[in-house]
Amino acid sequence: MEVTFIYIIAALGISIVINILLKKIGISQIIGYILTGTIVAYLFDLREAGHSHGLELVGEFGIVFLMFTIGLEISLRRMGTMKKEIFGNGVMQVGFTSVVVYTIAHYLFELNESSALIVALAFSLSSTAVVLSYLKASKEIYTPYGQNATGILIFQDIAVIPILILIGFLTNEANESISTILIYTLESAFIVIVILFVFGKHIVTWLLHFSASSELDELFMGSVLFIVMGASLFASYMGFTYSLGAFVVGMIIAETKYHHKVEADIAPFKDILLGTFFVVVGMKIDVMMFLDNIVLIVALFLFVLVVKTAIIFSFLRFSNNATSSLKTALALSQVGEFSFVIFAVASQGGLMENSLISLLVLVVIFSMMVTPFFIPHINSFVEKVLHEKEIEASDFSALTGRKDHVIVCGYSVVGKFVTQYLQELDAPFVVVDNSNKHVREALKDEHEAYLGDASKSAILDALNIDKAAAIIVTLDNMDKKRLICEAVLKQSKNANLIVKVVSLEEKERLADLDITCIVDGKVEVARVLVERMLTCQITYN
Repeated sequence: MEVTFIYIIAALGISIVINILLKKIGISQIIGYILTGTIVAYLFDLREAGHSHGLELVGEFGIVFLMFTIGLEISLRRMGTMKKEIFGNGVMQVGFTSVVVYTIAHYLFELNESSALIVALAFSLSSTAVVLSYLKASKEIYTPYGQNATGILIFQDIAVIPILILIGFLTNEANESISTILIYTLESAFIVIVILFVFGKHIVTWLLHFSASSELDELFMGSVLFIVMGASLFASYMGFTYSLGAFVVGMIIAETKYHHKVEADIAPFKDILLGTFFVVVGMKIDVMMFLDNIVLIVALFLFVLVVKTAIIFSFLRFSNNATSSLKTALALSQVGEFSFVIFAVASQGGLMENSLISLLVLVVIFSMMVTPFFIPHINSFVEKVLHEKEIEASDFSALTGRKDHVIVCGYSVVGKFVTQYLQELDAPFVVVDNSNKHVREALKDEHEAYLGDASKSAILDALNIDKAAAIIVTLDNMDKKRLICEAVLKQSKNANLIVKVVSLEEKERLADLDITCIVDGKVEVARVLVERMLTCQITYN
């Protein structure tokens, strides 16, 4: 026990010193944690401990709490608005990448079918821990490319489940048919969903209400930890990943009024455990093997980076502009932490040679170490390559603490007139629009404007929707208008929401929402016509 304390104290001390030094030169603390793990492993001869199941389990809970915080931001309603990013882009990214990498691994590198399939599936995943941590810290999670990257990462985390099931089938330990395994998996998934969303939602809400009413912060925090870890263990017991249970329960809490308090209270635990995860990653590094194979490792990393970037850019280009597509592709070009789990399961099942797995693990570690260096420079790199500067909503931080402002959703014809009248009233306002063209026009007109989808809760958070004096929706698209109104009222029930409609049908489609004021364009035109008639001089022949 005393020796264990020494290891922990040494790791804490080393990580603090390294991260302080790295912070001064602008390098991500992720690198500091990985270096800490490597130093501790060699300093105390703990290289074998880095592969121990217990330590890996502790490290994995860093991913668990990261996925929980993602779930807090991805409620069921929001997931419905992100169908394209999660299920459209996600399916294409994992599917196309797996097919291409499998083809190359099997036919070019001559790996057997099972090994090539495992490598393809592992390399199709990106690092949620690295990419999402950066996007949240930099507030680029609110940008179009940040939304695309987040959606794909969420699908990748969900895809880990069938991937592990497939590897379990390949090992054929229980000698069961694939149909039996699929049926069992579907039954388990149904049970997990029913218990967590039907029964678990009532239990979670009651427990949070009970602990919050006690006005004891430690009791509330203990309840949150119990909920997260309980859901994670339940999902694991049903054959899924720990992180899936945490993600689902995060989505459940996102629907409650305790969402923001839970997110704030859980942040320190997530960061500490996430740091532990990267320390464990660092302990896996075999320095001598890395040095002996550095050329091959770098070459494989560059190969994966180019292939994944090309694939992601190609399919995103159909629905996004070149700038956003390339930024998303570069951000997701590395190999993710769940690859460790895939390779570990494959190793236990004897599906791949240990020497090949050790080499691939080093490639994954190298990609995760390099990513924090280049991901902050993606914006400038893309601008130089494409010779085009996209307006991004990366400066939402300017709105921090903003209050009593008017948010104008949409800067088309009506939106422009609205801003003119607001200027005449000297009322503070900001413009938000999902069109790069409209945002450019607003900026050209010297207005404070942001690029973003106002139906996304992340964008509304960044706009300080709960402190705004009013929200004016000027869009023409009825479906989008409805989504924005729902999102605003869900975020802030007392929001002063003014919406423009152009027909009785549109007015009826919004009738069930608690909108402050619905302005019918045709009715207002009629009213103005009569007013003008009364104020003008009438002459008779």
